[in-house]
Amino acid sequence: MNEQIKSLVKQIRDLENQLEVEFTKQREKLRFGLEHGRVVFEEEILRQHKALKIGLARYVFQAKPLVILTAPVIYSVFLPLVLLDMFVTIYQSICFPVYGISKVKRADHFIFDRHRLAYLNGIQKLNCVYCSYANGLICYVREIAGRTEQYWCPIKHSRRVIGAHANYPQFVDYGDAESFEKQLPKLRKDLGSKR
Repeated sequence: MNEQIKSLVKQIRDLENQLEVEFTKQREKLRFGLEHGRVVFEEEILRQHKALKIGLARYVFQAKPLVILTAPVIYSVFLPLVLLDMFVTIYQSICFPVYGISKVKRADHFIFDRHRLAYLNGIQKLNCVYCSYANGLICYVREIAGRTEQYWCPIKHSRRVIGAHANYPQFVDYGDAESFEKQLPKLRKDLGSKR
């Protein structure tokens, strides 16, 4: 990877860190803290949340009929997601130790907290749990797939990849056969120290 690309990747990482700092500042304005790993809102904020909650019956009756009719389609994806989760977890448990790749921690990718918000009704909370699981799973699978790709085929594509995983920038350029042979052992070795 040339110096200009390294510099740009570093700038992207720095901007991501700055963005997280701004998110943290924004969260602080919402006046909540953590106690034993759980979010605790100030009493006044919690009271306001409860007052803004839309009751279950009103929520359902206000929904568009097509939204209600498509809900089973959304939830039909749950079983394939669970199967994907099982297969990918088994895959990394068996293969990653053989390849010397550090395992991806599930807990780093799954965050379930929105269902605890007092301004959400039961359906909204269920939807939040479902979305948290689905998006966490995709993030988890993507990291496992990215590490696998780095082990077997760390070569950039000939055209732009939208939303490439974090390992992708260090891959060898498309068509650079010499660098591929030289860089492959190092790229594989780097996977043993990933966390």
